[in-house]
Amino acid sequence: MTLGLALFAIVVVPNQLYSQKPIDPATLSGLFSPDEKTGEFLGKSVYPSYIPPNLEDENVLGTSSDNKRIEVNLTTQTLYAYEGNSLKYTFPVSSGLWGKTPTGEFRIWIKLRFTKMEGGSKLLNTYYNLPNVPFTMFFYNDAVPKVRGFGIHGTYWHNNFGHPMSHGCLNLKTENAGLLFYWADPALNGKSSVNATSENPGTRVIIYGTAPAR
Repeated sequence: MTLGLALFAIVVVPNQLYSQKPIDPATLSGLFSPDEKTGEFLGKSVYPSYIPPNLEDENVLGTSSDNKRIEVNLTTQTLYAYEGNSLKYTFPVSSGLWGKTPTGEFRIWIKLRFTKMEGGSKLLNTYYNLPNVPFTMFFYNDAVPKVRGFGIHGTYWHNNFGHPMSHGCLNLKTENAGLLFYWADPALNGKSSVNATSENPGTRVIIYGTAPAR
């Protein structure tokens, strides 16, 4: 009887136990939270630090986002940023290990200077609670809605880039995430965070390949 219950418990563990909790787009402010000085990642305390916005926004409203695209090869754990046929940046990433990173073509729908991320399961030791995640760009498409909370962002809780380490997002070194944040659309136009609009659309994000096995 005990074995049967244990097997049943394993079978019914939902995928969401490994991934980001649903987010409410209406509540995202992009503001730094000075009172949240400690986070948690896989049972260990981690400490966010304030990163001053010392990079310049390269974009101006009206620049065509279709001239820019971000490609992510999950097989090689590499991100490429293009302007037309010109390669602007190449960065190592960490894609999903405890939760799968979706593949396909997406659009950035919001850029947040800081945001909080939480998800996983304490029971399975995949829980994370990460305040002040820097340089976050959430992306979506018709099959992967905004509430799923998939994004490209800076990372202060590990330094194992080039290998899957996330719950589904694309982790970058914080300095690389900052460069991408100010390069990609929607243009900030003097703001620290911004939503994409029809007049100021988000950059395309194309994700393909298969992440290396654990």
